[in-house]
Amino acid sequence: MNSQQARVVAVDGPSGTGKSTVSKRLATQLGAAYLDTGAMYRAATLAALRAGLDLTNTDAVTTAVHHAKLDFGTTPADPYTRLDGAPVDAEIRGPEVTAAVSAVAGIPAVRAHLIAEQRRIIAEAPAGIVVEGRDIGEVVAPDADLKIYLTADEAERARRRSTENNTDITTTAADLARRDTADAKTTKPHEAAPGAVILDTTGLGIEEVVDRMRRLLNDSNGEVRD
Repeated sequence: MNSQQARVVAVDGPSGTGKSTVSKRLATQLGAAYLDTGAMYRAATLAALRAGLDLTNTDAVTTAVHHAKLDFGTTPADPYTRLDGAPVDAEIRGPEVTAAVSAVAGIPAVRAHLIAEQRRIIAEAPAGIVVEGRDIGEVVAPDADLKIYLTADEAERARRRSTENNTDITTTAADLARRDTADAKTTKPHEAAPGAVILDTTGLGIEEVVDRMRRLLNDSNGEVRD
């Protein structure tokens, strides 16, 4: 990263576009921190589910999230998510949390709480940070040094996610469509933030995408380490 200034790279896009994989790889190459904001919403959702709450009771869910002890590791080689001191990385990717996360993430007070935490983590990253999610470039870090919006066609997104989760591709495609619809109530999963560079990852390998992201960072007048 630029030795004179800790830089922020915002990576947005819908599910199945490769955000997590390429963001971690880019952060590793840059010697920067990495933050998966989606994991934060999933951990908050798990806290509400463990409390046995009705997710339509927004006040109760917000209180549970505020009281939960959430901890997020930002080392790209080994990011972690902890709830009340225990690792929950696998549990937050399970079907119960996946089915409920859009409802919890759609609660304004929960979003405000987690966005404040995301901004704190970004501000405290001494060597810069790569942050991925759905509203990073527009809401969380609108002044990011580089904003990238990743996209891919629907078939590619479904193929990637079904391979990752070892699930039926038709079911996965339907789940992605449902998630897109739910997310659109609070974010803009299919719209790039103002000033973002749109990068279509359809048919591209991981290293190809990361290489293009590095070149974009170079073009934004930052010094990128080889």
